[in-house]
Amino acid sequence: MKLSPTKVYKGLNLTAFSLVMIFLYIPILILIVFSFNDSRIISGWQGFTFKYYIQLFHNPAIGEAFRNTMLIAGLSTVISTTLGIMAALGLENKQFKARKGLLALIYTPLVIPDILMGVSLALLFNFTRINTGMVTVLIAHVTFCISYTVIVIQSRLEGFDYSLVEAAADLGAKPHYIFWRIKFPLMLPGIIAAALLAFTLSIDDFIITFFTSGRGFDTLPIYVEGTIRRGTITTINALSTLMIGFTLFLVVITKRIRKILISAL
Repeated sequence: MKLSPTKVYKGLNLTAFSLVMIFLYIPILILIVFSFNDSRIISGWQGFTFKYYIQLFHNPAIGEAFRNTMLIAGLSTVISTTLGIMAALGLENKQFKARKGLLALIYTPLVIPDILMGVSLALLFNFTRINTGMVTVLIAHVTFCISYTVIVIQSRLEGFDYSLVEAAADLGAKPHYIFWRIKFPLMLPGIIAAALLAFTLSIDDFIITFFTSGRGFDTLPIYVEGTIRRGTITTINALSTLMIGFTLFLVVITKRIRKILISAL
């Protein structure tokens, strides 16, 4: 039986997609499985255990790193999303002459290597004699998150239906009423997407945080890197597994919120 070119093409696409998925998820699956391995080194399966998960909750250093990570991620998300909303609304006016220049400045952090941004921020804090710690890490995270929030929110505004705003204005609605009752609810899916992206980027960042955190202030990525250097990778497997579960939880919650917003609008 001779196969048609279309079926062959679809079969090749499916095979390539399957190989990519295997390449991406097999390492994660191995990490999850070996987080339950009763061995200090990954040399083979020594038995099933939960002891490394129990050790996580009795390790004060991990608890402190987790609190620092959540604090920085939460604050940087709120600040960068708020600034992103204001910047996107300001850039909404296409008659603004400096619009293209400002957009270029916003896009620049996206293409600059993280190590370059980390070094430049470290030099800035050193030049201004600011002690590195929580404040400098927060400033650094807001700096690179704001570009993403502006772009995501602005993309939502690109497809905005301004006829609703014009109709409300014709009916005598005041500007603040139009914004909070019409424009903001329609922008909300983009705002939530921008906030989740900023939160994820902040939790995940290592390079910029490494250059701006200094001594005595560790986030989870910094702690994980230091722990792997010391060779205690089994606890990190357990920690990584919990972080994967937390990420999946965020994905499910995001989809639920998205469905609620779409049905409400």
